[in-house]
Amino acid sequence: MTGFIVLALYVGAFFIAYLAVSALYRAFFARIDYTALKTVTFGDESAVRPNRAASVLSVITIFLLWVAFTNSSLPLPQASSPYLGEVTFTYTSTLPDGRADDAEVTVLVYREDISQTMDAEGNPGRIPAAPEVEPGEGFAKNDSVVVPRYGYKVINVLGNDELGRSEDAVITALNGTEVQAGEMIRLPEGTVGLTDKGTPTFSPSTGNRMQRLYLPAPEVTVERFFELNEEGYRNYTLWQHTWISLQRVLLGFFFGALVGIPLGYAMGLTNWARGWFDPIVEFMRPVPPLALIPLMIIWFGIGEQSKVILLFLAALWIMAIAARAGVSGVAISKVHAAYSLGASKMQVLTKVIIPNSLPEIFTGARVAMGVCWGTVVAAELVAAERGLGMMIMVASKFQLTDIVIVGIILIGIIGFLIDVGIRMLEKWLVPWKGRV
Repeated sequence: MTGFIVLALYVGAFFIAYLAVSALYRAFFARIDYTALKTVTFGDESAVRPNRAASVLSVITIFLLWVAFTNSSLPLPQASSPYLGEVTFTYTSTLPDGRADDAEVTVLVYREDISQTMDAEGNPGRIPAAPEVEPGEGFAKNDSVVVPRYGYKVINVLGNDELGRSEDAVITALNGTEVQAGEMIRLPEGTVGLTDKGTPTFSPSTGNRMQRLYLPAPEVTVERFFELNEEGYRNYTLWQHTWISLQRVLLGFFFGALVGIPLGYAMGLTNWARGWFDPIVEFMRPVPPLALIPLMIIWFGIGEQSKVILLFLAALWIMAIAARAGVSGVAISKVHAAYSLGASKMQVLTKVIIPNSLPEIFTGARVAMGVCWGTVVAAELVAAERGLGMMIMVASKFQLTDIVIVGIILIGIIGFLIDVGIRMLEKWLVPWKGRV
């Protein structure tokens, strides 16, 4: 349910921000520019430029949703919080002879991460003891338990009663409402029910915030980031993990492009190369790189070589197809014009085909880098001592979600920076893209 609320808020923020920014732009910043003078903009890629205000608002929206739906301590709007504190409910125990008695259960709901907090003296927090309660009169005795705020507790009240399960007593009502085994009632503080065997249970209300196991708060993630930089993880600092993963990706991509681009040109320029390599490329293209891991281990062992070769294969087919598509997309009229001016085959290749195919190659390079980053996580599962993928996978086994989030964010940031670098390089090397 929380996921649908987050999605609805994100979609709502998208449209509200669009309407607000558009109104402000028309009111204060409207000006005549190249795009505004164009008679046709829809469908014209050159008329579409990223709205920086939208980019900033998008990042802010994601951050605010992150804060709102986690147990963050930041002074920002937040969703309904899980219940903390004491709550009581009554149950009615009934004996076979018809005698019935009511007793009260006091439940103390505490923070599930209290053991990870520190008091003023630097000592770790302790799970609180169950509240002291008077047993009361009658054969049904008052009871008390503790339960974490995202927890679930089966309360063996009949074992605590003077006349309980051994006398065939059964729970017939909760808070005065008749219930049977498997049924439940809802309270503002949580849910009280009976198991299939008739034992009371209590589950605190969690609100709309996710617990730390599923998504840690932003400040927890930042704290873990600095901790990993200072103390490291599994004997290596965060920088060392990041550098080795980046090195593997760059090496795999470099060799994939070094082989894939000439292969793609050959397939796009000669019938024999197209016929020879096309079955291989089309066969390997849909095979996920992860499926090749067992073969890499058998053929090349568990060292660095197998990881780099796996990333090489992840980039190879993408770059080959991108180069082939670039050659196929060259306008034949340009080739005819070059030949009519006396150009040789080598001049046609260097002056016409390569320049006009570069946009497709750069697009393929961006895709290949993304695939390589996705593959390195799996490649580092195999006997890797360093790397972001290794760090993420090992941390996930111990449910250290904050370390997993740090690794994911780093991979995303580095991938984004590489993508921006490729686009800038394309803009510098291919200034004619979209103009000729």
